[in-house]
Amino acid sequence: MPNLECRMYEPQFPEVDAPVMIQVKHIADMGAYVSLLEYNNIEGMILFSELSRRRIRSISSLIKVGRQEPSMVLRVDRDKGYIDLSKRRVSEEEALTCEDRYNKSKLVHSIMRHAAETLEVDLEPLYERIGWPLYRKYGHAFEAFKLIVTDPDGVLDVLTYEEKEIGPDGQEVTKVVPAVTPEVKDALVKNIRRRMTPQPLKIQADVEMKCFQFDGVLHIKEAMKKAEAAGNADCPVKIKLVAPPLYVLTTQTLDKEQGIAVLTNATKVCAETIEKHKGKLVVKEAARAVSERDDKLFADTIAKLKLAGQEVDGDEDSEEEEDTGMGDVDFTKPGVGTD
Repeated sequence: MPNLECRMYEPQFPEVDAPVMIQVKHIADMGAYVSLLEYNNIEGMILFSELSRRRIRSISSLIKVGRQEPSMVLRVDRDKGYIDLSKRRVSEEEALTCEDRYNKSKLVHSIMRHAAETLEVDLEPLYERIGWPLYRKYGHAFEAFKLIVTDPDGVLDVLTYEEKEIGPDGQEVTKVVPAVTPEVKDALVKNIRRRMTPQPLKIQADVEMKCFQFDGVLHIKEAMKKAEAAGNADCPVKIKLVAPPLYVLTTQTLDKEQGIAVLTNATKVCAETIEKHKGKLVVKEAARAVSERDDKLFADTIAKLKLAGQEVDGDEDSEEEEDTGMGDVDFTKPGVGTD
């Protein structure tokens, strides 16, 4: 079985004064034993005195088994493998930076591990030949992986490593060979594209639009066409009726800010057009990105509105009911219906 355990970064230990992500393993008499998630779960310790700048009233409120959070490296004993850490010395800015780096490194690690598992090779040699050189060149392998989505050859084909072998004369010879074989490249690129290809965001705005003038329906259709014309190739705008007077404007884009700006402008154009015909547009929900869950809830709302607008079964029968207000009267007989 291949060995799939490996640290995320090239150095075996973190540097002093560097923030790292830890997970609390267990709490002892003097402090908490933790594992360093980015360094193959090597053990470290946080003394109780390093938990908080304030007076400690309850240990359980400050640290819990299983929790993941940033900590600052205080001391590293490379010979014995001891690492002392501090929670209280991590600033808010350092914590945010650490969490962002860890989330990126975790994704890179997952992709590298999947490739090693698929190819049935050890993980560390993959890091030595591909992962860590990309960290050195791009600052973080995550940035290189983003480029691989569209240009795998430009990122991977230039990677090389030195391989030693014994020559014909019995002397050791160092050769420079490509770091990425076709099999490794195929496994990496497939997984990177599956995990890191940007997904378009759905931007949505909800409005109420009314026009009680003559040909009001035509004026509303004109306003809808103007709104859709305000879109562009990157952010095409669509507007549809949900249930009078509710309409929804949508677009899909990779750029959230651009999508919101385009949809906001489309809403404005739609309002100006309908107001020229003495109609009115009220924004119920401004342009915003919606998740799949939001989209499903909105679809359910539409379904309920449509259902509520349908006629109930009894309506048709009531229109066809026989008028029996006069009873059974025969108007052909003389004198009927006269004084």
